[in-house]
Amino acid sequence: MKTTSKWITIFILLLSVGLAGCSGEDSNKKVIGISLQNFSDEFRTYIIDAMQEEQKKHPDIEFVYADAQNDSSTQKGDIENFVARGVDAIIFTPVDTVAAMDIVHMVNEADIPLIILNQTFDGADKAAAYVGSESIESGILQMEEVAKLLNGKGNIAIMDGTLGHEAQIKRTEGNMQIIKEHPDMKVVKQGSANWSRPEGMELMENWMQSSKIDAVVANNDEMAIGAIMALESEGKLKDTVVAGIDATPAALDMMQEGKLKVTVFQDAAGQGKASIETAVKAANGEEVEDAIIPYQLVTPENVDEFAAKYE
Repeated sequence: MKTTSKWITIFILLLSVGLAGCSGEDSNKKVIGISLQNFSDEFRTYIIDAMQEEQKKHPDIEFVYADAQNDSSTQKGDIENFVARGVDAIIFTPVDTVAAMDIVHMVNEADIPLIILNQTFDGADKAAAYVGSESIESGILQMEEVAKLLNGKGNIAIMDGTLGHEAQIKRTEGNMQIIKEHPDMKVVKQGSANWSRPEGMELMENWMQSSKIDAVVANNDEMAIGAIMALESEGKLKDTVVAGIDATPAALDMMQEGKLKVTVFQDAAGQGKASIETAVKAANGEEVEDAIIPYQLVTPENVDEFAAKYE
C-alpha cells in the first residue's frame, strides 16, 4: 500500500475510534477492543492493514481501535474503557512493558481474554495468548550475518531502540550472544536512538567523530537508515556495514540500492492476521494459544523476494 493511502487508513481508524459508542452499532454483536502502541510507526501500519483485511471475514463482530500515541496512561485509559464496556476480547500492544502488567491484571480480573500482540514482556504468560515473533531470534540472525560479512572481526556500534522495550532488550541480547562467539569483534559504541531515523542520524554523526566503526547494528530499520544517511554524507558508507531489523519497504529500497547490507523480516501481515484470528476465537469462548511468527534473514541475494511482499 502506498504511503498516502496508509495515512488515509490511519485517519479512518482515528475517526472510527472517535465515533465508537455513538454510531448506533448492533448491541448484539460481539466486540473486540484493539489498543495499539501507536498508529503512525511504519511497521505498525502494516499490522493494521492486515488486521483490517482479516476482520472483513467477521462481519458479526465489531472491532474498536484505540491509538495510545506512545503514552502508557492513555493506553491504560483506553483499556479501562474497553473493560467498562464489557468487550469480549482485547488485543494489546504495550507502550510500556512495566505498566503492561497492571493492564494484564486488570483485564484478567474482568475475565476478558487478552491477546498480546508484537511485544512480549515478563509476565505476558498471564494473558490468554501472545501473537508475534521472538525478538532475540532477530538479533541473532542479524549479528550472525554481520559477523560473516566482517570475517569475524571489527569494531561494532549497536544502536538500541527505546531502552526498556522488550524488542530493544532481546534484539541486543541476541547481538551480544553472537559477538561473544567472536573474540575479534568488539562493541566500541552503544546508545539509543529510540527507533527513530532522525535520532539514528544524529547519533551516527556523533559516533563518527570519535571512533572507527566497521559495522552499525541497529535494533530497527529506521535507525539503520538514519545511520546510512549520516555515513553517506561523510563519504564513509562504503567502508561500513549497516544492519537493521524489520525489512520495511524503505529499508528494502536501501538494500536494493546497495546501502543496507542486512535486515531481518518481521512479518507484520502475519502478526496482524493471526492476532484477529486469535482474538475472534477467544471472543467466541474457544481455547487459544500463542502464535509465534518466525523472523527471516534478508540480504542483497534475496531482497527482491521480500520487496515483492509489499507490492
